[in-house]
Amino acid sequence: MSNKEYNHNEYSRVLLAIYSVVLLSGTISLSLMMHMMKSGSTSITSIAVLNLIFCHFVFLLTVPFRIYYYASRNWSLGIGLCKVVSSMIHIHMYMSFIFYVIILITRLMAFYKNVEQLGFFRRIHAFLLSAVVWIVVLISVPLTIVYHYGEKNKHNHSDNSTCFKFGSNITPSVKWSNYFISTLIIVVATVLTAFQANVVWVLYRKHHQEITYQQDFGAQLKSLCFALIMVVCFIPYHMFRLHYIEHIEQENINEVFLSLTTFTCFDMLTFLGRRSCRTCFLINCW
Repeated sequence: MSNKEYNHNEYSRVLLAIYSVVLLSGTISLSLMMHMMKSGSTSITSIAVLNLIFCHFVFLLTVPFRIYYYASRNWSLGIGLCKVVSSMIHIHMYMSFIFYVIILITRLMAFYKNVEQLGFFRRIHAFLLSAVVWIVVLISVPLTIVYHYGEKNKHNHSDNSTCFKFGSNITPSVKWSNYFISTLIIVVATVLTAFQANVVWVLYRKHHQEITYQQDFGAQLKSLCFALIMVVCFIPYHMFRLHYIEHIEQENINEVFLSLTTFTCFDMLTFLGRRSCRTCFLINCW
């Protein structure tokens, strides 16, 4: 066995372990969260949370295909399905990022502005924003997958025995868009986390004597958890991607960093702690 084959097998084992954990834990997390959910709240943040649940659910449907590939080290399901499964992890990452940003900005607005000023948005714009985001995704993503995603691999790998190897499709224009998107995500995630941490600190200093009874503090603390999940799961990948787009030969390492973004599927666990977390969500403290 050559060193290249040995390294590929080692990366396959690591990715198999990661995706197995994500599938098992993510499914349990979403199942518990959907069991706890009750209809009622129509705020932007509660709708964003529901969209996160749906986003994770759709992505988890594709994870078994990844587990199959890394376990067998062979892809026999066709290039079309390979492209769909490969693209879903990126769709999941960017959609999750969008909804995290919506949640954090809304919570920050609720802190820095009068909550009543957001009432109109809570009743109407939450649904409109959600609908617009999904319509854009459902129209643009299938067209991109069919006409652009992985086209070089379609012609260069006639046996279709490999999958998730699309580094050769990174053209100069794609490189610049990757530089921009990765930098934007790093900056936005860092800034929002800093603001959210400041909000939690301000509330703690103001109500530290009775902090356990402050519902607003609990809601802002969960928002900080979302921000930290965003930092831990997204920033390492995008920092490495700034390096990877000039070193395509490190595609296996990039796949490992990319797989770490899927740990966002655990974000619903922030609601599954104490009973007060459930109560806070259901009474629309969001």
